[in-house]
Amino acid sequence: MRFMMIVKATQDSEAGIVPDQKLLEAMLRYNEELAKAGVLLAADGLQSSSTGIRISYPEPGGKPTVIDGPFTETKELIAGYTLIEVTSREEAIEWAMRMPDPHGYGEGVIELRQVFEATDLTQNPETLAMEASFREQLTRTKKL
Repeated sequence: MRFMMIVKATQDSEAGIVPDQKLLEAMLRYNEELAKAGVLLAADGLQSSSTGIRISYPEPGGKPTVIDGPFTETKELIAGYTLIEVTSREEAIEWAMRMPDPHGYGEGVIELRQVFEATDLTQNPETLAMEASFREQLTRTKKL
């Protein structure tokens, strides 16, 4: 099962203040632990919402609307993420609890969310085959 650890934004991350060297090194050591354990799929910090773009669909079947950042509700924004693949919800929580405070000032908040697997969404054999083919194509493309 896959889980995403979502690091919530703070006023500092939205102001473009990057982690200090000590925190950056702690995060890199944590990511190395995840990689050595074979559970890390991806991990990245995100630039502030001032460089972001939001696409919304205000009307059913209508044209999407493009809105440039920054976005005002900092507590609803994401500063980074880590994607892991583990054997249980408990293991995901254990890994999330080991992450250093992502902002280093006691302001860090990590939201842990399970990723849908294809079988969570459908049991249709044709749809599952399409999804499996897509995943296989992704894997081949990554290796190129």
